[in-house]
Amino acid sequence: MYAHGASPHIPQPPHTAGTPYKGLRAAIDPNQIPSPIDTIEVDREKWEDEPYMTLPGKQPPLSTTDFVAVDQGNSSPRYVRMTTWNMPSTSRLASDCEVPIAAIIQPFADQDPREEPVPLVGTGQIGPARCERCRGYINPWCTWLAGGARWKCNMCGHETEVTPEYYCNLDASFLRLDHLQRPELNKGTVDFVVPEEYWAPHPPPSIRPLYCSPTPPPLTSSRKPEPMDFVFAFDVSQEAVRTGFLQTGCDALLELLFGRGDTVPPCFPPSSRIAILAFDRTLQFHNLSPDRVGQPPILVVPDVDDVFLPSTEGLFVNPVDSRNAITDLLAALPKRFEQTYETEAALGSALSASLAALAGRGGSVVVFSATLPTIGCGALEPLVDESTVYGTDKERTLFEPRAETWKDIGEQCASEGVGVSMFLGMGRPIDVASIGLASSLSGGELYFYPRFNPTRDGLGLASQLRRLVSRTTVYSCSMRVRCSTGLRITKQYGNFYESAAADMEFGTIDADKTITVALDHARTLDDRQYAFIQSAILYTTITGERCVRVHNIALRVVTLAGNVFQFADMDATVSYLVREAVSRLPSQRIAQIHESLTERCSLILYAYRKFCAAAAAPTQLILPEAFRTLPVYILAMMKIKPLKGRNVTADVRNFYAHKIHAMSARSIMHHLYPRMLALHDLNDTIALPDVNGRVELPSLMRNSHLFMESHGVYLIDNEETMILWIGSSVSPQLLKDLLDVDDIVQVDSRILHLPHLTTRLSTQVRNILAHRYVQRGYTPKFLVARQNMDGIEIEFSDMLVEDQNNAAMSYLDYLCLVHKQIHTALTTGASIASSSGFRSMPW
Repeated sequence: MYAHGASPHIPQPPHTAGTPYKGLRAAIDPNQIPSPIDTIEVDREKWEDEPYMTLPGKQPPLSTTDFVAVDQGNSSPRYVRMTTWNMPSTSRLASDCEVPIAAIIQPFADQDPREEPVPLVGTGQIGPARCERCRGYINPWCTWLAGGARWKCNMCGHETEVTPEYYCNLDASFLRLDHLQRPELNKGTVDFVVPEEYWAPHPPPSIRPLYCSPTPPPLTSSRKPEPMDFVFAFDVSQEAVRTGFLQTGCDALLELLFGRGDTVPPCFPPSSRIAILAFDRTLQFHNLSPDRVGQPPILVVPDVDDVFLPSTEGLFVNPVDSRNAITDLLAALPKRFEQTYETEAALGSALSASLAALAGRGGSVVVFSATLPTIGCGALEPLVDESTVYGTDKERTLFEPRAETWKDIGEQCASEGVGVSMFLGMGRPIDVASIGLASSLSGGELYFYPRFNPTRDGLGLASQLRRLVSRTTVYSCSMRVRCSTGLRITKQYGNFYESAAADMEFGTIDADKTITVALDHARTLDDRQYAFIQSAILYTTITGERCVRVHNIALRVVTLAGNVFQFADMDATVSYLVREAVSRLPSQRIAQIHESLTERCSLILYAYRKFCAAAAAPTQLILPEAFRTLPVYILAMMKIKPLKGRNVTADVRNFYAHKIHAMSARSIMHHLYPRMLALHDLNDTIALPDVNGRVELPSLMRNSHLFMESHGVYLIDNEETMILWIGSSVSPQLLKDLLDVDDIVQVDSRILHLPHLTTRLSTQVRNILAHRYVQRGYTPKFLVARQNMDGIEIEFSDMLVEDQNNAAMSYLDYLCLVHKQIHTALTTGASIASSSGFRSMPW
């Protein structure tokens, strides 16, 4: 669109120092090495107009592709994604291939609007049909026997009698006559409405109770499902008031509950109720009854070490009925504490009080906190200097909680069906490793705003709060993954509490949360049969209905390494490896984790070379089609904030570790290798509606300064932050069309969004951004970096993962390192996994 002659690439922008390659290497053209973008674009073109049929035997679309799945008895890869869609028949074959066997499960993932909704199956008082031995649920892969009087479980092979209410005759194909009318016999993903025996149980009394309960012990063993209630807790200490964090939080909640004029509609669930709590050195409850006149009465609990509920009258109200009381309170809170001198805030006590309010029914707690909790439950001492412990054995202590109380809060919240989400807007370290446990164990979420600035961060906070409340969210959840005979679950990763029975307990779980399950062989599998995995999550909907969602996957069993690699899934493998690496932070030094990642990458590629391409010359780098770009993603793992070298604060590392544990496969791929666009090269028709109203999106480009030009404008997006980079030789006309200025000096680097102009370029870019906002459901932080002018350019340059930065190598150097390891193993017979081998070598 804005033509320029050919020009050399720009010099590498300012960045954090990287690591050079040690030794000699051949000169390699960067254009010749495998590109993640080529793989992504080819897959997108393949599945753009073709639906994916989920029967076993096909390679599914990548997680980064917008595909339409047709459920044929196997769950969509949107819900369950396997590291390989061909299961090795033996543990020996699995270990030879080095491909981890794992499932990435996102139970409530948002569907494509073109897909059929998940069917809801009513089961009456008998509940869904389940295997008598393994307790697996009826699914399309079960078989029917004795004229329909028994069914054989595909997981364990046990035959279970069919109840009279569920009985139906079989046809000549041994299928039930009502087969097509039963979604649970056709679909890989179904929701069952379940009877009273599936209600959430009351947890046993805690050894270390966090609060004094005002209510007598329950008379029943289970709690009746009810619509989900919310508690919003506001830090009203001096720091929260001074930075504008309290004002921003109150304004965002008001907009969420009641909208803003005709432009922003309210999005609070109509069946839910709300309670509002304020805390500093005391806990302040508010009576929001609609029949009250004037400011809502305040009930103050001064003892933050012995938490109790002073009253339940008017504590939970319907926002519509109590609109005046809620509006008055949220408008008055920032003014009431404008002159406060309280510098401390009892966050742990506020969470305990919120738990007391929701005990016996479950719900969601949303906390706005700006101060390190130095008083009350879980009081913490100010943090020591972190820089002295990096690289030592004490480094792992930065990723461990400093008070067991926070673990108790998370576990008790999960047991009571309460999810804790926190908006952290602090100016000083707040010890995310400790307080973040309350969210990590209860299935909640953390939102992180260091050095909070209302102008810069207010829009993102309001957007993320809206996403938090409006996305699919369920509570009082219990999840279990079952696998067929011969397989077993060895490890589970995610933000949940693992009970003594190895069930995953969640206070809440939502559409954005993912769980990773590692599998191992218990015995040899029959390659004439399928291997099966079934995930079942029992939950209460936001409207108060008790259900269980079941996902089913059937996998072919193979005996050859080539078949395992042929159907390997890069996105699932990368998701598993990054979670495994992050989970080792409390037990290993970061440098050791880096070594393990490189070793794992080399082992996978070496295994393919050894078992599938042994005839090729050792000097030739042979990569499996599924893992062509594995090295760049492994390198990117070493550059993300939890795992990168150099100085990154422990709070930042722990926040991103929390996020990565629950990220979807799609988000992880985009976070590791950010999407980058050359906006100055958009053609005249891209990102504009065609005659059918469809919008074609532009192709991405590789993340390296070697592919950038000084006259260009580039947009990079890692799911958390979007940065618009403007070259120093940019065309004045381009600036005029995009930002309504003529000179790069006139560009306001503090803008929060692009101006709304009528030019073609402005319309194209805003359409691209709008598409991404719809996909994500929230607005990420938007920043502008001008070449050699703005400090934020360092952040931009650090996202260019193919460059040498973030205390790590460039992609080209790293590929040479991996190749050298494989070549040495092939020619000398040295073991890549040997601790006395490669780790001691100079590279």
